[in-house]
Amino acid sequence: MGNRTAAQKSPKIQTEQTEQSQHLITSTSFQSLKELPTSLSDPQCVLYKHELLICGGIYQRACYSYHTLKNEYKFICEYPIHIRLEGHCVVKLVDKNNKNSNQVTLLSFGGSNKHALAMKYVSVWNDISSNLNNCNQWVPFTNNRNHPIIIGRYFDSYLGARAVIGGSNNHLLFITYPRNNISVFDLNTFQFIQHDTLPTDNYIDYHCFISNSENRQRKEMMKTNEEKNKQIYQMMLFCRFKGLSIEYNEDDNNFQFHQLNVCDDIGPLYRYAYVCTNNIILFFGGCSQNGNVISKSVHKYSIQEDKWMTFQNALHSPLCDCAAILSEKDDHIHIIGGVNDKKITVSTHMKTKVCIWDSSLLVMMYFFIYFHETQINFISKNDIKYIIQCWIRISKIKLGWIDDFDKIVTKYIRIK
Repeated sequence: MGNRTAAQKSPKIQTEQTEQSQHLITSTSFQSLKELPTSLSDPQCVLYKHELLICGGIYQRACYSYHTLKNEYKFICEYPIHIRLEGHCVVKLVDKNNKNSNQVTLLSFGGSNKHALAMKYVSVWNDISSNLNNCNQWVPFTNNRNHPIIIGRYFDSYLGARAVIGGSNNHLLFITYPRNNISVFDLNTFQFIQHDTLPTDNYIDYHCFISNSENRQRKEMMKTNEEKNKQIYQMMLFCRFKGLSIEYNEDDNNFQFHQLNVCDDIGPLYRYAYVCTNNIILFFGGCSQNGNVISKSVHKYSIQEDKWMTFQNALHSPLCDCAAILSEKDDHIHIIGGVNDKKITVSTHMKTKVCIWDSSLLVMMYFFIYFHETQINFISKNDIKYIIQCWIRISKIKLGWIDDFDKIVTKYIRIK
């Protein structure tokens, strides 16, 4: 077991649910795109350039590429017929030795029927992909001696597990899975190097698990020289009423855990879609433990401020078991598949602008342009956010994002 600390924050949970956020952020904030080729529940999605790679879903073995510029889908392949998908994970591996930018390696593992498969993906939108051997198909995940690798101990349940890639060389696979476990798998040695227990009585499955790289970079600047020599990797986990900040010390091979606030609105939910961008986490939909309540809301968690905001009835309809993924430029969020309140698996695909959920981006963009043009460099991003918060409090306006803001910013940039 790793060394752990659980630091409970003393202030009460701070939830902001204001009229200004409800005024303009509604279901119209989502744009419907071309429907999926098939209905998908709990799809696993990976970004590759202008493509969203959709790698199966519950009981669905087909994989597709969605081209964000063409608004079209193309079939990639199917999982092997003996693979039963339910609650599996797909991650994109980082191979610094591979200089071929036209190829990416995907790892699929876990689920109720544990498997470990890899795919070397070459874009199906290029004619060359059909002439390449051993690409665009799922094959056993093997080590350097070509021996198949099993990820997960015999008694581990990977149903609804979540995973992120991290470590000093992006060589570590962090896995969180039921009941309340976290493990570290070394992708260089193909072995587990740590197993630990999360400090929670909650059952952890179909949850939010992200890398906290933005906050880590900010903290790196504040460290002493001694602290900088330590390889610390930071993550965050949310599941129902439990929130954790997780720190992994690569040198000592142990974990530290810190409690995070969870607001009452999202506390009963899990099986939501989620993305992390610009130091916030956005949660879309979700359902209660018994599945009787499926949410239409969008929740926002500010990592830096440890605060929540709820946008009621923001989705077109109640939705859970959907996937959320950022586009290549991080300017749009795609919501893919899911299950509605009638327990029907849907084939819907929609997108929304990131700036809709973070209105401060408009003013921050203006400040960035202004101070860049005037060569003033003494104002920080935190200063800008503080100024924006003061403006909002003083003016008490109903602030939201409208398309005219895009036109204003675009026109200003072109003029400059």
